[in-house]
Amino acid sequence: MAKRFELIDHTADIGIVAYGADLKEAFANAAYALFSLMVDLDDVSESLCREARVTADNREDLLVQWLNELIYIFDVDNVLLKRFEITRLTDTALRANCFGEKIDPQRHRMKMGVKAATYHMLQVEEGNGCRAQVLLDI
Repeated sequence: MAKRFELIDHTADIGIVAYGADLKEAFANAAYALFSLMVDLDDVSESLCREARVTADNREDLLVQWLNELIYIFDVDNVLLKRFEITRLTDTALRANCFGEKIDPQRHRMKMGVKAATYHMLQVEEGNGCRAQVLLDI
């Protein structure tokens, strides 16, 4: 399997670069990278499904809105997500089914808190596959 994502060191923040054969896969891998920073995903089951819908003015903004929606689900509903099926993706809209479970402090080892996805160093590129880069405020 090709590399899903890599981390970027940045002062007071952390960045991710997610890869995919297409934009859907790159956005799904960005979401996976986000949650892998927050928790050991091997301990997270897929017992529930949440639908996420976001809109934005362009692909780059859509990436930030997508990740911030997932952070919102985590913060408000106490849900850890690990699998992301993007069912609709245009340059300005995304709809996805997100699978995971409620946080269980007995089983889930939390790593770090992520406050938000930011616009700093933001890039979404298509070519020979897709690459999505974003910095996260931790």
